[in-house]
Amino acid sequence: MSDANVVPTIAVTTIALVAFGGFFWTKTPGFGRFATSTLLLIYVLSLAAVCFTAGQISDAAFVNVLLTTIGFAGGLFATKE
Repeated sequence: MSDANVVPTIAVTTIALVAFGGFFWTKTPGFGRFATSTLLLIYVLSLAAVCFTAGQISDAAFVNVLLTTIGFAGGLFATKE
């Protein structure tokens, strides 16, 4: 990782940690379908964002991960039980 990527990587990591903290702070007890899926989405997006800012994955790979998680979230909340 180059010196130019350190500050953005720390910023994105901080945002990811705040997102994880907010998830567990506001979550009701137990892990149902939506809580598990939301945790998975936060994890995947956080990991991809940190890797992107650190220069470990290309912009095309990051966009693919972003669009895949958007599609997953859309399908998750659009399904009828």
